[in-house]
Amino acid sequence: MLSRSPRVYRTLCCSLSAARQLNDVLVRQSASGHTICSQIVYRKPQPCDFPSSANIYQIRYFKTSAHHRDEVVTVKTPAFAESVTEGDVRWEKAVGDSVSEDEVVCEIETDKTSVQVPAPAAGVIEELLVPDGGKVEGGTPLFKLRKGAVAAKAAPSQATDAPPPAAETSPPPAAPAATPPAPPPQPAQPKPVSAVKPTAAAPAPTAAPAAPGVRGESRVKMNRMRLRIAQRLKEAQNTCAMLTTFNEVDMSNIHELRKLHKDAFLKKHETKLGFMSAFVKAAAHALIDQPAVNAVIDDTTKEIVYRDYVDISVAVATPKGLVVPVIRNVETMNFADIEKAINALGEKARKNELAVEDMDGGTFTISNGGVFGSLFGTPIINPPQSAILGMHGIFDRPVAVNGKVEIRPMMYVALTYDHRLIDGREAVTFLRKIKAVVEDPRVLLLGM
Repeated sequence: MLSRSPRVYRTLCCSLSAARQLNDVLVRQSASGHTICSQIVYRKPQPCDFPSSANIYQIRYFKTSAHHRDEVVTVKTPAFAESVTEGDVRWEKAVGDSVSEDEVVCEIETDKTSVQVPAPAAGVIEELLVPDGGKVEGGTPLFKLRKGAVAAKAAPSQATDAPPPAAETSPPPAAPAATPPAPPPQPAQPKPVSAVKPTAAAPAPTAAPAAPGVRGESRVKMNRMRLRIAQRLKEAQNTCAMLTTFNEVDMSNIHELRKLHKDAFLKKHETKLGFMSAFVKAAAHALIDQPAVNAVIDDTTKEIVYRDYVDISVAVATPKGLVVPVIRNVETMNFADIEKAINALGEKARKNELAVEDMDGGTFTISNGGVFGSLFGTPIINPPQSAILGMHGIFDRPVAVNGKVEIRPMMYVALTYDHRLIDGREAVTFLRKIKAVVEDPRVLLLGM
């Protein structure tokens, strides 16, 4: 068939010749170690037999992985939860720093938590678009990242390993031939305060030691979370008619229960048996028994909102402030479920991975000051809730038991409540219910 059509045969030969030329170009450039260009233009040595007498040029476009590796991307602020509108940026990296994929570049401190912003790919920070401490909203551009690039810090070490190649053109007589001219010094980019390690700071050599008796002071700006905590606590004092009632709990039985079953509990549920699960379960039992403590006043509509579910907030102290992650539907949980939920939320808090969704809601709060050795205290209500339970330290004290004085491990407990909604009868009954469950957990089985 090709013999019958000479024109088709010559056209096919031209195409094969062009393909061989393209292949030769790719092989030579790949073997030399240079990056293949993204556009090649070549001219055929012989024009094909087409009606037009003009020479034919063919253009091929293609992109390689090197083209995408040097791409510069702009990373934006992630979307916040509905209750959060803005945050403050704290940079962990500076311009020119190398980052790996998913490495934290900055943190955004909001009213409730800190949001970490990781690098979408490995590369080098090209530009910081927001100053350290600046305010950002969801979708605000934060920084520019050059994908796949390597920081310039490694260049001097590589340059000393191998001598530079000789220049093709001879330098002027006045300039030395062996040493290339040094590039002009560039101004160093200042690192953010958060990226500087405190241990690296050295005292100035001219600084004299402070004389005895000289007193100084320093000022530190309050972070956004601390400002929000102060605002909410003051709002609670101004809004609620807070009153606190107290009681004491004999921890002997729960001590003995934990001592007998802690090993079997750990083996089966892969989590330790603590005292928080007993108080959380006792609080859920008491909240179902006294629904007024689980209710809240809607100041907008002047209505009382009663809940048929129990979501308990557990106060956790972190270096940046107090956070209250929520354990939801506690009324349906057993001791093992509660311990697992507490451990999971505690691990998130230690890693600074708590999301706003983990702290939204909550119908009641438990604050355990006993972990710090507190003997007695009056907690402040966490608005818009109506009550908060304060746990304290366990200390051996002499108590009267069946007409005899015995040394027992005792804990003071305090309930602060909003007297606008909760009367003294409900508050005292609620606290006595918690005392009964913790001192004898068998009442849960009897539904008492």
